[in-house]
Amino acid sequence: MAFFVCKNCGYGSASWYGKCPDCGGWNTLVDKPEFNKNPSKKSESTRKITITPFNKITSKNQARIKTGLYELDRVLGSGFVPGEVILLTGEPGIGKSTLILQALKNINVLYISGEESGEQVKSRADRLKINLDKFLFSNDLQVEGIIESVSTLEVKPEVIAIDSIQTIYSKSIEGAASGVSQLKEVTKLLVNFAKTNNLTVILIGHITKGGEIAGPKTVEHFVDCVLAFEGEKISNYRLIRASKNRFGSTDEIGIFEMTPSGLKEVTNPLVFLENEKNLIAGKSVIGVTEGQRSLFFEIQTLVVPTALAVPRRVVKGLDFNKVQLLLAVVTKFLNLPLDRFDIYVNVIGGVTIKNTASDLGLIASLISSFKNTPLPKNTIFTGEVGLQGEVRKAVAEEKIITEARRLGFKKIFSSKMMKNIKELKTLI
Repeated sequence: MAFFVCKNCGYGSASWYGKCPDCGGWNTLVDKPEFNKNPSKKSESTRKITITPFNKITSKNQARIKTGLYELDRVLGSGFVPGEVILLTGEPGIGKSTLILQALKNINVLYISGEESGEQVKSRADRLKINLDKFLFSNDLQVEGIIESVSTLEVKPEVIAIDSIQTIYSKSIEGAASGVSQLKEVTKLLVNFAKTNNLTVILIGHITKGGEIAGPKTVEHFVDCVLAFEGEKISNYRLIRASKNRFGSTDEIGIFEMTPSGLKEVTNPLVFLENEKNLIAGKSVIGVTEGQRSLFFEIQTLVVPTALAVPRRVVKGLDFNKVQLLLAVVTKFLNLPLDRFDIYVNVIGGVTIKNTASDLGLIASLISSFKNTPLPKNTIFTGEVGLQGEVRKAVAEEKIITEARRLGFKKIFSSKMMKNIKELKTLI
């Protein structure tokens, strides 16, 4: 019986289709009459597995490889671990390749590029004044060839950087590079090679229009660390976060500023606030913690009468569903007729805040814009808001309050000062 398999995504069907029902590719289904047979592979006899008690296993406390960028090392957990596989993702043009060049300039690296020629990479390095004397470069993209070539080098690199994983292919898998089957096989081979040879491998990956990592979820499971490089192209600021990290924390954040000379590390907790503290309705300052440090951001909210049957809700920098939830809480407990107003919310600096400590500050800016009354100078908000309007303690609230006082904030609204958002209406 004939069997047809899509070369791009691996979808299988007993009937041939011109267009793959799964990935939508045209003319990608190929005939596999002996799909369940593999005559080239000899049958392997069953063998017993090796079982070792954990008290007989010794852990290796290997020295981490420092990148020289403290903000990146902070997110990684103080550097690369030998044998670690890292997946770095981000929007096109956000600065992933620039980050890699700056982070690896003092490390022995094999840089494999499927998107740029050696001349283009060298041109960028010259513009950024980065010395690449420790770099080896290749444009060859077959994963088996990469592994064999590195294995034969007399002096092996400490790190292998692949830009990008979607351009690498395996000779044993049919279909175009970046297909689901190809990505699974390529990632599996590179992970096994990294673990066996104690080499750090960095995979730069694409993301989809929806902001998800391109390719199967299996790729994220294979690797040890998943880093997201975030930020708006129109903004100079970039954030790097870890959504998965087997050798470190996932609550740390690294902050960079994109300059003509490359990425510059940012350590000032007030970098996202404007120097001139103008009194403007709808503007509030929030304090949140990211890992071991406190950061302060500015939220701006605009509330205007709507001419639409369904009022507009536009949100940038915060989770849209969370904002909708808080609007419902405000409507119920503060009796504000928000269904007659368009509401626009923006976090200044082109960054995204995922900490729930921003809830109270968002509501404060919303009330301020609705009443057209500016908030007092040197005021900061931190606190999570529940569905009953109660103000809950934010993570590391005491740390945020202490840092805010040190930086000169006079009024600090938190769960210590108020128990319900109804108190906000009388304070603003």
